[in-house]
Amino acid sequence: MSKKIKQMEMDALKQTFGEVRDLVLMTSNGLNAQTENQMRLSLRKKNIRMQMVKKSLARRVFSELGIQVTKPWAGTTVLAWGGSSIADLTRELKDVFKKNEKLKFTGAIAEGLEITFEQAEKMPTRAEAIARVIGLALAPASRLVGQLLGPAGRVASQIKTISEKAPAETPAPAPEPAPAAG
Repeated sequence: MSKKIKQMEMDALKQTFGEVRDLVLMTSNGLNAQTENQMRLSLRKKNIRMQMVKKSLARRVFSELGIQVTKPWAGTTVLAWGGSSIADLTRELKDVFKKNEKLKFTGAIAEGLEITFEQAEKMPTRAEAIARVIGLALAPASRLVGQLLGPAGRVASQIKTISEKAPAETPAPAPEPAPAAG
């Protein structure tokens, strides 16, 4: 392959992966074209893309983009990207490829850092992360409200108990003596 063709391929990879920060790396050995096309179509509906890359060119492009992949790539390398987060991407890929044993997940890249596929699976999705942050932000306020309402509730229940018992325990007023005739 001539240098000009390699440079054109590297430019195309830079354009494709320039803004991508979350990727899943896979190997596909012996996958037929029909099965691969069906998988690509089902993933495209979920806004997930796949591309087979030449390893040496992809490594150069990734190092220029600030994405370091230190694990050696073996076999045919397929990159998948898209979805709202690395967790969404890994879960969707796992669902689509659970039936296919010819594709193996070799790793993942989250925000430009290399991680294992298992770590990427355990990461929260974007919605889960937002919910967790909101929950953490609201936790002190809910604790404060609970602490303020707790003692006030006890006092109110004690006052209610006392008010309910008061009429039953109060002795009846003594009858007034009749006026003396005189």
